Amino acid sequence: MTIHGPGPNDTAKNTERLKKTIRNKEAAEIAMEFADGEELAAIKKKNERREESIDGLRAEILAEAKSRINGYI
Repeated sequence: MTIHGPGPNDTAKNTERLKKTIRNKEAAEIAMEFADGEELAAIKKKNERREESIDGLRAEILAEAKSRINGYI
């Protein structure tokens, strides 16, 4: 049996995840024009979570950049 531990933190993936999350949020905003009721509420909730994720990813990318500048990474 093989035990899988966490892999290395690939900082390039964070940038791609950020771009993908922003694209998904923008697409959902367009979809909101055609949604109503429960679907509209669900899209709004999901976009709130996306916004939190975007803020977190931006903060993480900045922290990684600062670490690189300071020679930690």
